[in-house]
Amino acid sequence: HDIAIRCITERRINHRATMIPLESSAIVRGLLRCRYTEEAWEVLEDELSLPLEGWVDFSSVSKHDMGDASTKSTNEEDLLHEENTRRQLEVRDRLIHRARSIASIASRHFYEDEPGAGMNAMKKLNEMGKIVNEAGLTSEEIGMPWERIVKGAAMCESKRRSGKWEDENSSEDPSTWPCNIVYSVLDAMISFPPENRDVTFEALCNALVRRTVFVTGAVDMKGCPEADRGEVAFIGRSNVGKSSLVNMLTNRKSLAFTSKTPGKTQQFNYFAVNDKPDLERQIRFGDEVPGTKDLDAFYIVDLPGFGFAKVPQKQRQQWSDFMDEYLQYRATLRVVFHLIDARHGPTEEDGKIMQRVGRLLGNQQNRAKYVVILTKADKNVKGATLEKNPGKVTKSVLSKVVETMNTNRVGYAPIVLTSAETKLGRDEVWKYLRLAAEF
Repeated sequence: HDIAIRCITERRINHRATMIPLESSAIVRGLLRCRYTEEAWEVLEDELSLPLEGWVDFSSVSKHDMGDASTKSTNEEDLLHEENTRRQLEVRDRLIHRARSIASIASRHFYEDEPGAGMNAMKKLNEMGKIVNEAGLTSEEIGMPWERIVKGAAMCESKRRSGKWEDENSSEDPSTWPCNIVYSVLDAMISFPPENRDVTFEALCNALVRRTVFVTGAVDMKGCPEADRGEVAFIGRSNVGKSSLVNMLTNRKSLAFTSKTPGKTQQFNYFAVNDKPDLERQIRFGDEVPGTKDLDAFYIVDLPGFGFAKVPQKQRQQWSDFMDEYLQYRATLRVVFHLIDARHGPTEEDGKIMQRVGRLLGNQQNRAKYVVILTKADKNVKGATLEKNPGKVTKSVLSKVVETMNTNRVGYAPIVLTSAETKLGRDEVWKYLRLAAEF
């Protein structure tokens, strides 16, 4: 240890001018292998620190210009341009190695059963997200080991559910943690450029959705389960892709029923997420099953589709009345996801849903968040894939969505572009699903 510290000190004093981020990152990893975490942080903050605000302007130079940074000029304006380009290259390299180094520190803490320190590292990454995006870095350039970090955090969460760290003499304080440690990783992931890798999302879903079970189908408020946890509701025109989206988000093939027959969902279908083990046996056979729901348990509610549903007018009216009552008085409702087809934009039925939401949400009984989800974005791209061109929405359709939202007094709502086929938007939607888990 003494020799390592002397070498680092010598490097700082006499060789600072020749330091490069790649070496600094290697030193951080070397210190971590020797379990010198405090010293690793010191090297990171000294040699891989974030640039001062205003030191570099990322908006004035394109990536194409960066490739010509070695070209010399005598013009004063060109010289300033070249200096800013040099700074951009330097900062981008430093950001890449800082992110990778913090990822190494986070992994070390999670796999050494030190979740508090691991989550602190995740906060550091989250704070970096803004400048990483301003620098125009891609997920491929950064190369973050999200899958490994997620699995490490999930391992700690599993031990937490088993009672680890409940001892009052423990150095960890679970009372300050989120309902699931993995959410700290999700926050950092969302702040960084999207990666959209199946293996990463599978690890994330396995950690956040451990058990799912169909609880009940409600046709009125009396049929809803006890309001003892947060819940999210999915609503939209028939055949908009509701069930497919729910299945994608939970990484399940048949959590919600999918059909080519529009209007198949004809009740408020409640799915319990992370409830007590063997709950399904209790529901199906009436057996008393011991245990309690997990801290991050919540309900997913699949609401009936509107528009194509081939049902009598009387039943449509019952749905409508139930919907009004549900939106206004279901106190545990945390998010309403309104799904709209990204190919066609909002229909008259979608406008009515927005009008209803604008009228009923946000009252004293219910302060749920409203989020517009544009589905089937892959259909707007020829040959859409997970890795390339996962989906898009045309300017005309997006303008129509925004105009309809403003007309119905819900213009404040966020809009998320998704595709159940290419998995586009799944991390972003999970940011809102979390609100129900943290109820």
